Amino acid sequence: MTIQLPDASGEMRGYVPRTEPVARAADLPLRSRVVYSAAHVVADPLRAAADAPAAVDWEATLAFRRHLWAHGLGVAEAMDTAQRGMGLDWAGAAELIRRSAAEARSVGGRIACGVGTDQLSGPAATLEEVAAAYEEQLALVEAAGAQAVLMASRALAAVAKGPEDYLEVYGRLLRQSADRVILHWLGPMFDPALEGYWGSADLDAATETFLDVIAAHPDKVDGVKISLLDARREVELRRRLPDGVRCYTGDDFNYPELIEGDERGFSHALLGIFDPLAPLASAAVSTLDTGDTAGFRRLLDPTVELSRHLFCAPTRFYKTGVVLLAWLAGHQDHFTMVGGLQSARSLPHLARAYELADRVGLFPDPGLAEDRMRRLLTLHGVDA
Repeated sequence: MTIQLPDASGEMRGYVPRTEPVARAADLPLRSRVVYSAAHVVADPLRAAADAPAAVDWEATLAFRRHLWAHGLGVAEAMDTAQRGMGLDWAGAAELIRRSAAEARSVGGRIACGVGTDQLSGPAATLEEVAAAYEEQLALVEAAGAQAVLMASRALAAVAKGPEDYLEVYGRLLRQSADRVILHWLGPMFDPALEGYWGSADLDAATETFLDVIAAHPDKVDGVKISLLDARREVELRRRLPDGVRCYTGDDFNYPELIEGDERGFSHALLGIFDPLAPLASAAVSTLDTGDTAGFRRLLDPTVELSRHLFCAPTRFYKTGVVLLAWLAGHQDHFTMVGGLQSARSLPHLARAYELADRVGLFPDPGLAEDRMRRLLTLHGVDA
């Protein structure tokens, strides 16, 4: 049966959805790559957005993390995919970290949690305040028994006067961290407030500072997550990392080639797109585990068009498409986001996301996904 979907020009066109799910199997655990999904949070539609902590449906949120662990993926918790700084405040993030870390222990799942400075209520006046905010969050994550991801800080970007300030703050954190951490370089396409991070808007200069931080404390850095949507730059940086320091790609445009790698190395993964792609990503990496790079690319390459669509400008609103797909796939019973972010993308954008996800066989119940998409269209006054 055909469904009528609006395109970017406002015209309607017919699309014939799949009628049967695509079965994919993976040999767990995954071996050749360390793979994290940056997971979204499920909002509670019956609670006011002003409730504290943020209006999170804890049962559904944790159930989604069990879904990721069941497919062999690690959970990257309280990252930007979880709407850090876009609806999820520090109180909500702290509760999310505690609950998810406890859940990870109960199922033996891998978890890493975001450490930032978003408890600061306004622009930080000093580097000391920024460092203290980071330290508070680092202590909470380590007390929860999770690995820390040192996230880029809007407050640090605002107060830092140059590269030396980044070296000071990150050096202080790395010296006191109990375990090896992941450093996260999030580009301004994901958060405009991070323009000029590492002390320069010149990415070559910023890269040198970033590498200086790592070189000063290689024993404290498990890996780096690069989210610049620039495959060439990631490969060049990856080749300069000290031995034993992993590169985790955060490039939601070029992840198949970066994870596959080349004769000089490869990237592991810490990706927001692996939230909706978990079963398919698991099957692809499992195929790569056997040495079948062509099979890996056959599975993952067709998903890139969907990912590029979800992460198109303004990229920071990619979460809307991620949560739409979770609803269409049956992982949650509504399409409501913390802070009302479900309204951040247009109906044609969401319709295209549905079509591309269906084309790659992403929905375990294509009939349910089609029915829910029709209901969304009807809600917007579209006769599908």
